Order: sequence, then C-alpha cells, then structure tokens
Amino acid sequence: MLQVGDISIWFGDRPVVDGVSLGLAPGQIMVLLGPNGAGKTTLLRALNGTVATKGGTIELDGVLLSRLSRREIARNIAVVAQENETKFPITVMEFILAGRFTHGAAFGWESDDDIRAAETALELCDLDEYGWRMMNELSGGERQRVVLARALAAESKVLLLDEPTANLDLAHQALMFRLVRDRCRNAGASAIVITHDLNLASEFADKIMLLKDGRVYASGATSEVLTKKNLAEVYGVQVLLDANPASGKVRVTTVY
Repeated sequence: MLQVGDISIWFGDRPVVDGVSLGLAPGQIMVLLGPNGAGKTTLLRALNGTVATKGGTIELDGVLLSRLSRREIARNIAVVAQENETKFPITVMEFILAGRFTHGAAFGWESDDDIRAAETALELCDLDEYGWRMMNELSGGERQRVVLARALAAESKVLLLDEPTANLDLAHQALMFRLVRDRCRNAGASAIVITHDLNLASEFADKIMLLKDGRVYASGATSEVLTKKNLAEVYGVQVLLDANPASGKVRVTTVY
C-alpha cells in the first residue's frame, strides 16, 4: 500500500530526515517513536506530500506520490495533525463533511452517504451530541476527537496521526487507538501514528520505528524495538521492562 524508499528531507543545509525506508501493508499500524527533533513529524508530512523530499521515493499502491494530484492524495490519505485549532466559526458537522469533498459531486453537495459517514464517525468518537457545536468553542481534546472523526469519515486507505492522544484523557486515549486499530482491521486501511506514550505504542502497534537524529535507529516488532539498550541510547533514560498483566505486551517504566 505505502512504500517509502530511502527518503531524505533537508531544511536549508541540514538533513532532518536521512535515508528512511518503510513499508506499510493493509491492516497494519506502525508507530513512530523518538525524542523531540528526531524528524517524526517531518517524515509524516512528507508521506502526504506536504513536505518535499530531497531524495528517495514514496509510492502509494505502486504509484509515485509526486504523480498524484492533491485531490487523489486527499482521497487516499487522511491526516490527524498535532495542532487543530479552528479560529473561524464552523460547526462540527460542517468540518467533518468538508473531509468528504473527494467523494462529492462537482458542486460539493453532500450526499446521503456523506451524511451517514459523518454521523457514524461522530458516534464512534463519542461525539453524538456535538454535530452542531461550533469548532472554535471546543476544548483541545474535543477538537482532537472531531479531527479523528473527520479522518474516519473520509474512509481513506491510509491514516497519518501526529500525537493524536496529546490532549485526551485516559479513556479517550484508548478509544482513539482502538478506533484506528478497528478501521485498519475491518476496512483494510493502514495507519502511521506518532506518539510519546511507549505503552500505548506497545499495545496497539504492529510495527515500531524508532528515530534518532532523523535516522532509523531500530525498526520491527515491539519486542525487538522496545529494549533497555535502544531506549537508553535514544532517550538517554533507564527503564524497567516487564509484561502487561492484562495483555502480555511489553510494558515500559521509566527509572527516575
């Protein structure tokens, strides 16, 4: 579905992403981990064509991303960005329906399918009563859930999520990841998620890529990447590792 081959991204005379390759198949969730400044957000933005690459290739279903129109990219790749403040008055329903523009007719009128997709996404994201609330009146966590609802309503093949749980309480953090996992499993979509929560990554990721200084430090299954050595080298901290008693997945505890 999504193939990235040896891409590099430079800002001025400085490489921000250097020689990164990855492959993402239908149904998979990949989590990008790494300290601030590791290149995670820049890499994610390159994957929907927002940031230009200096070298390498990005392909979606075997077609170079650079050969696709912005409409084709938007139809296939949905983004949940880190900052989603809305400064102008628009309702939650209008905001979500705007994400369906690639499905619409030439004049932009919403179809019954568009309305159903938006209402279903609102329900999934625990936003049943929010349809006619104004976006600029919502809290940061509420806006984050609305942006995920928009991405789900778009029914894209690929979801790119940049710290989607940053403003959410514990219950909605888990809900966010469960919804992404269910979309991938049930609809054959795939997702790349940036998070700083190593334990959420461990619970929900099929693959983890650990970045340091714009390069891939480690990539693979959770148990291969979340090791004491890797985390000490990349984050500069000591950790304790054990198994989550509920799921059996790797659990990370920082030693302060």
